[in-house]
Amino acid sequence: MRTFLLLFTLLALGCGPVNPPIDMLAAAPTEDSLAQIQLPPGFKIAFFAQNLSNARSMAYSPGGTLFVGTRGEGKVYALRDTNGDFVADERYEIAKGLKMPNGVAFRDGDLYVAEVSRILKYPNIEAHLDQPGEPEVVYDKFPKETHHGWKFIAFGPDGKLYVPVGAPCNICESEEEIFASITRMNPDGTDLEIVQHGVRNTVGFTWHPTTGELWFTDNGRDLMGDDIPACELNRAPADGLHFGYPYCHQGDLPDPEFGEKRPCADFVAPARKLGAHVAPLGLEFYTGTQFPAAYQGRILVAEHGSWNRSKKAGYRIMQATLNDNQEVVGYEPFAEGWLNTKTDDAWGRPVDLEYLPDGSLLVSDDFADAIYRISYSFQ
Repeated sequence: MRTFLLLFTLLALGCGPVNPPIDMLAAAPTEDSLAQIQLPPGFKIAFFAQNLSNARSMAYSPGGTLFVGTRGEGKVYALRDTNGDFVADERYEIAKGLKMPNGVAFRDGDLYVAEVSRILKYPNIEAHLDQPGEPEVVYDKFPKETHHGWKFIAFGPDGKLYVPVGAPCNICESEEEIFASITRMNPDGTDLEIVQHGVRNTVGFTWHPTTGELWFTDNGRDLMGDDIPACELNRAPADGLHFGYPYCHQGDLPDPEFGEKRPCADFVAPARKLGAHVAPLGLEFYTGTQFPAAYQGRILVAEHGSWNRSKKAGYRIMQATLNDNQEVVGYEPFAEGWLNTKTDDAWGRPVDLEYLPDGSLLVSDDFADAIYRISYSFQ
């Protein structure tokens, strides 16, 4: 009976990142684990932090502090590398007992943390890492539904805080407009507005470094089989667009339950169809100088990996290449090896991406409880 209830719960949760059953939890990764990661020539991977339970979204401050949210742990951490060896040697617990504090963002010295229904702010946080005190409540009127309720947050080029609100289900037509959307607000929580519609569950977005256009990942629905629908990489050249959920998936696949209500032609098609159930989360344009010049302007995407596919997919970092018209003309692996494709066993699940000032890449992993640093050196 307990096994049936567990399987029923997993099926009800829908696509995207879910906490795995206890017997699926990975052992702590080692240097031997990292040796399995396949990277392009000249790149290497190392631990930035270990034993960081459920490491999820990251935000790096100009002062050199990496803030890390979690989901199942209810904690927010701050990490510092004080001796410059690219390994965190100071760790602070900023908060505990929060409700799915997945999202973190940093602006003008203040740390913003997203719970399911609230946005919190820790003012002047780097002066109080050891005693952060009680946060200010910036906004507390988001829905309280926990299904896809965890939030990735980030400040846009317009200075506003962007906050997604996932669909409260695997597939449903909600009467409340705010579900399956991306919203934004002023830093003080005022003037909340819905920016994009029809977004089932995005746990990662960023802006083009030149055009300022919003790009985001979206997790496709479940229970349509192993190979459909595709998860998505989306581009929003304007505000107020609709990306299809729950009527149309992957730009051209009507939903079997709601597809007759609105045709796929009504919606914005994805910039790139990704694999079904790969659960794309964090993404970043590469704008640093450490990687080879060919990487400039590419999008790196963390695929968290499938949980309900008969053969696992994802569990890697991909790279998307754009042409001058901002069209995705290539999508290929950048880092893979967290999944053993022969045994179908995974020991890690990439979540979020963040850059250090030297242009190297940080990768959080909520399954292996680690943060990695990927760097490049000319051979």
